[in-house]
Amino acid sequence: MEKILRTIEKIIPKKIYHFFQPFYHLLLAITGTIIYRKPSRHIYVIGITGTKGKSSTAEFINAVLESAGKKTAILSTIRFKVGDKTQPNKYKMTMPGRFFTQKFIRDAVTAHCDYAIIEMTSEGARFFRHTGIELDALIFTNLSPEHIESHGSFAKYKACKLRLIKQLEKSKKPLRLSIANIDNEHAPSFLISPIEKNIGYSLKDANILSETNTTSIINYKGTHITIPLPGKFNISNALAALTLSSELGIPIDDAKKGIESLSLIRGRVERVDCGQNFTVIVDYAHTDDSLRKLYETFPSSRKIAVLGSTGGGRDSWKRPVLGKIADKYCDEIIITNEDPYDEDPIKIINDVARGVTQHTPIIIINRREAIRKALELARAGDTVLITGKGTDPCIMGPHGTKEVWDDATVVREELENIKK
Repeated sequence: MEKILRTIEKIIPKKIYHFFQPFYHLLLAITGTIIYRKPSRHIYVIGITGTKGKSSTAEFINAVLESAGKKTAILSTIRFKVGDKTQPNKYKMTMPGRFFTQKFIRDAVTAHCDYAIIEMTSEGARFFRHTGIELDALIFTNLSPEHIESHGSFAKYKACKLRLIKQLEKSKKPLRLSIANIDNEHAPSFLISPIEKNIGYSLKDANILSETNTTSIINYKGTHITIPLPGKFNISNALAALTLSSELGIPIDDAKKGIESLSLIRGRVERVDCGQNFTVIVDYAHTDDSLRKLYETFPSSRKIAVLGSTGGGRDSWKRPVLGKIADKYCDEIIITNEDPYDEDPIKIINDVARGVTQHTPIIIINRREAIRKALELARAGDTVLITGKGTDPCIMGPHGTKEVWDDATVVREELENIKK
């Protein structure tokens, strides 16, 4: 199907192709809803949207629900899970098309899951992949500039996100719930919906008792909870799950147990430990805000950054901005390949390097070699931060080519090679 669409795109003038493309995707969404017999009517559906934190919030919610004895399904950037069966998301997109989401919900219903947790993106909304999903709850994590070149402007990007709150409004579910992070300035747009309940959550809801580069401890409504992942952004993600669990009537002890059980989220502040005397972190951070917050999570150690940026007309404006942030927070900076698509990787790397003015960046196109160099430079107590891909299953090259990839796996392989 993808090959057919690429051929059609080459033949038909761009303006005509892009004009009819949304109608094609809308038709697919409606058809999928009919084929799979409107499955979202038969399960509690939790949508999660925002620029950052969606996957982590989904995992926190899943952990809390499972701790309460509920059977769950997850569709996220990281994985697809239905009950006890899980598989990594290898599509390089959060909400795959071609009926995928409707089939996923139907599978969750067939497996007698109590909840379906669905990460919902602006690109998914743009191509109507949310159409036909009757939501019970929508969680908004935050909003900041991303996918600007794809959408055309930040206003259009936000408008696609707001399609999701409209989808909640249209839902026929009896007790619709909107939960939004009021620490973000765009939260009010997600809390004015004429539904049964609108709830805000904030870092102010938790008394932060301690923070380290491995965990945080909070007092939430009189209960001490250890969040086994670092950073205020993960406290916020956990608070989204705690707010939802409270509305669902889940006992706080179950919620606490669930939060504290989540020691690893793949590609999200993921620690790779092979016995080395320094810290290695693999993280999906690919926006200026997420990169800044990641670096701020490790304030006291010497930091070695491995970063790049995506090609193919994807937010090229942010490349020097990412370089500038690395320049501010890190001691060694290695700029490398990420996903060039049909763009010259050297140009992308040079664009990132333009933001680095206080250090001399090391330029290594080959991502494996860049990671190896960072590990070789690391000394006891250092932190190596490898960003941009997280759990991405491949490096996208020209003409649709793909190189199978996993940052964490490469780190382990190179650490073993260094030991030899």
